[in-house]
Amino acid sequence: MKQVHILLVEDNEGDVVLTKDAFEESKFKTQLSVVKNGQDALDFLFQRGSFKKAEKPDLILLDINIPMINGLDVLAEIKLDESLKKIPVLMLTTSSNEIDVNRAYLNHANSYIVKPIEFDDFLKAVLKIEEFWIQLSTLAK
Repeated sequence: MKQVHILLVEDNEGDVVLTKDAFEESKFKTQLSVVKNGQDALDFLFQRGSFKKAEKPDLILLDINIPMINGLDVLAEIKLDESLKKIPVLMLTTSSNEIDVNRAYLNHANSYIVKPIEFDDFLKAVLKIEEFWIQLSTLAK
């Protein structure tokens, strides 16, 4: 099985560490790239600036409340682009706001997950993401 490349778009360092730890516990090979704001996310995906050699990810975990360009606007840009729209985008955020949820799905998010507050619950959520999106699903090439 090939290594799965995941782009994590997250500005909270604690959540970055938790996510890395969860994927390190995985039995699957994952490469986790991390960017901390919406502009860097788009630059990474469109291979611009310091990200010219960035590999396109197989899966994107995208927070809504990130600096520069919010996650919902990043999602919209991703899903408008022919070369990116097939990449599954999972919104992984603290927002349970109905407007955010609806806007995410209107912009073709593949999933919307409200981040659990407790460490163990957060870890379980990331492992379930891995279970469904890496073990069970077939990702586009």
